[in-house]
Amino acid sequence: MAVVAQLVERWLVVPDVAGSSPVDRPIERPVVAAIGDAGTGLDERLDTDLTVAPDVPWVTIVWNDPVNLMNYVARVFRTYFGLPAAKAERLMLLVHHEGKAVVATGPRELMERHTEAMHEFGLWASIAKADT
Repeated sequence: MAVVAQLVERWLVVPDVAGSSPVDRPIERPVVAAIGDAGTGLDERLDTDLTVAPDVPWVTIVWNDPVNLMNYVARVFRTYFGLPAAKAERLMLLVHHEGKAVVATGPRELMERHTEAMHEFGLWASIAKADT
């Protein structure tokens, strides 16, 4: 019990004046050496460990389905992606004959939006990393 009383007496101060702080002094913390200080060697190791990976492109793939007509799929490609009629027709034929076609390439977020839009048009679509 005496130990607890000594700790309380050491860390707390009974205020004599109204409004004064009951804390005697702030707690002092040890100073931690900053990264790159002389003699630590951390700055050299950090410079060699950090690498930036390039942004990998993603693709939107439209899959063949037994529901939608070929002229509807070509019309969706023309209206949504703004493709010329010949390119929309070629992509539609790829979907029909090969089972799938890559209709857009770009950042992941944009490809996710394109995939959702294809779903709203009733087409089967997915997103995948582009082959590099």
